[in-house]
Amino acid sequence: MEWVILILIGLAASSLGSLIGLGGGIIVVPALLYLGSLSGFGHITPQVAVGTSLFTMIFTGLSSTLAYMKHKTVDYKSGLIFLIGSGPGSILGAWVTEKLNLQSFNVFFGIFIIFVSIVLLLKDKLKPIPFRKDKGIVRTFTDNSGKTYEYGFSPLMGIIISFIVGFFSGIFGVGGGSLMVPTMILVFFFPPHVAVATSMFMILPTSILSSITHVVLGNVNWLYALALIPGAWIGARVGVYLNQKLKSKTIVLLLRTILVIVGIRLIYQGIFG
Repeated sequence: MEWVILILIGLAASSLGSLIGLGGGIIVVPALLYLGSLSGFGHITPQVAVGTSLFTMIFTGLSSTLAYMKHKTVDYKSGLIFLIGSGPGSILGAWVTEKLNLQSFNVFFGIFIIFVSIVLLLKDKLKPIPFRKDKGIVRTFTDNSGKTYEYGFSPLMGIIISFIVGFFSGIFGVGGGSLMVPTMILVFFFPPHVAVATSMFMILPTSILSSITHVVLGNVNWLYALALIPGAWIGARVGVYLNQKLKSKTIVLLLRTILVIVGIRLIYQGIFG
């Protein structure tokens, strides 16, 4: 019975994660912590929940990236540039976490994420950060409805902003996609489909690097991970399929809703954690 529950959790988390580019850890971690409090499951520490979740996200990232590659929605060049900033930023953020009072920061960061979700409401009225097309990266993308997007950014600006995003993600443990997807949509005016696919492409290497640390520290419950992986692999394909069928506005609406949930959860953890 435990295996069935874990497979379903992996399926649900991965489907939603690959659909809107968050990876799925935002569901897996609290689900594992809740299961750890039940009599039928062994006790799970927060560190093991995070480590196990990150390990299963390798398979979510790999499965969804392979699927998005077929649909040609991954912006590899932009993703690699963002990784130059977000990788070191997340490592620094994780180190700074040890020095901070996370409860008060969780409250403020939860409020910030809810603010981002409100800004997504107004995104059509915002103007992208100006950049010189002859010195910047310029992309065009045509979605399923036939609408063509032009977007781009200065590589240096992309690295700086992704470093800041990675830093905050590392501090609060919310996963880079929680902030990187809205950043790509709001700041660089990525089409939602491309932002999600590129985020999943970025999650793959970052989850591998993070998992190595947790494996060394013994923070992976291998039985639970093996139960979560099949659902994570299949769920990622389901999320990609749904992403291709949904309109851009629907994806932004889903992203806004999840950000509100993440924000409320962080505020709750800050006050009662």
